[in-house]
Amino acid sequence: MDGVPRFGRSARLASLPLSFAGRAVGDWGRTLVGAEADSAQTLARNADQLFAVLGTLKGGAMKLGQALSVYEAMIPTEIAGPYREALAKLQTSSPPMPTADMHRMLAEQLGRGWRAHFREFADEPTAAASVGQVHRATWKDGREVAVKVQYPGADLALDADLRTLERFSRLFAAIFPALDARALIRELRARTMEEVDYRIEADRQRAFAAGFADWPGLRVPRVIASAPKVLVSEWLDGAPLRESLGGKGSVADRDRYGTTVVETMFASPTRVGLLHADPHPGNFLVLADGSGLGMIDFGAAASLPDGIPPVLVAILRLTADRDAEALDALLRAEGFLAPGAESADVLRWVGALGDPLREESFHFTEEWIARQGARVANPTNRAYRETGRALSFPPEYALVMRVLSGWMNILAQLDCTVAARGLVERWVPGFR
Repeated sequence: MDGVPRFGRSARLASLPLSFAGRAVGDWGRTLVGAEADSAQTLARNADQLFAVLGTLKGGAMKLGQALSVYEAMIPTEIAGPYREALAKLQTSSPPMPTADMHRMLAEQLGRGWRAHFREFADEPTAAASVGQVHRATWKDGREVAVKVQYPGADLALDADLRTLERFSRLFAAIFPALDARALIRELRARTMEEVDYRIEADRQRAFAAGFADWPGLRVPRVIASAPKVLVSEWLDGAPLRESLGGKGSVADRDRYGTTVVETMFASPTRVGLLHADPHPGNFLVLADGSGLGMIDFGAAASLPDGIPPVLVAILRLTADRDAEALDALLRAEGFLAPGAESADVLRWVGALGDPLREESFHFTEEWIARQGARVANPTNRAYRETGRALSFPPEYALVMRVLSGWMNILAQLDCTVAARGLVERWVPGFR
């Protein structure tokens, strides 16, 4: 994809500071008990190096960086600060492909006369990410469109990157010591081949556009044309929701955006049979006309033709009700909790994450999610050792749980108030 042989790409990963990974885990533990953390200069230097390596790999490493960046709100402030900007960059930053390569890809996918489809086409990309880059253009009928063009060899490079990253997964403990990075990478790799076929993404986008055509405050761009490695959609004018994080903008707008995100997340399995499975704030745009949010990028989606699985609905309900005994019994019966983990107490470990479902309206804040992270993502915590290591969800369920937890982190960074319980009761059969 960027002309770097596989072994060269592995060498770049190997250049990451292995000794720093070990120090950071220890520093996290010391920070949680009030000891001094590593110096800001050292953290910033390693953040820059991490971003430099992941950014130049562009493919699987970029996707992993995007997935990790969602969870940075759970990291203690002393550790998170130097990494916040670097991780955020991984959501959108990537060196663009050469113009000649982009033109060649368009000719392969749309035909040698591809220019006839467009009145105008901007060679400079407006966005570049892990699989492809986006160009603004004018379709032949005058509509403004977004043209997503896949990097040449993206499928092979993504698979190679993710296989390599799985071997180096312990490096990411420097940022997220409690995260099972190896499992996350395997999950990303399992979805890679779907994401690099833009015809699959186009079908998903069409389904979302039809299912939410009448949805107030949300717009899904219609698909204009698609090929295996090129996707043409309606252009949406707007700024990424990421620019509203950190309390930026009015409280009313942030609450409105948060409500749209939550309702869309819980309604889509019922309305569309799909769940958008790439939770990060670059996938929602604050529309320039003030009408609400635009939802984009449907390469990653969980197929839920029967809605959210009943067992996950029951887990949400029991967590909201603080029914520790019934929750543990259900998890053991379903094989999610190891039979030998007799001292495990799931509600004590993650119960506070059910807070948004216990009140009529809930205020998502970074302080709240940081408190949860200090307990849930703390390897020195007894609850983590006794429960976190004993809890395991099948891949098809783990993906849904990761989407829910990812958006909770983003909502906390958005600093918004949402009547989440009412939305879940409305859209999730069986929760009420």
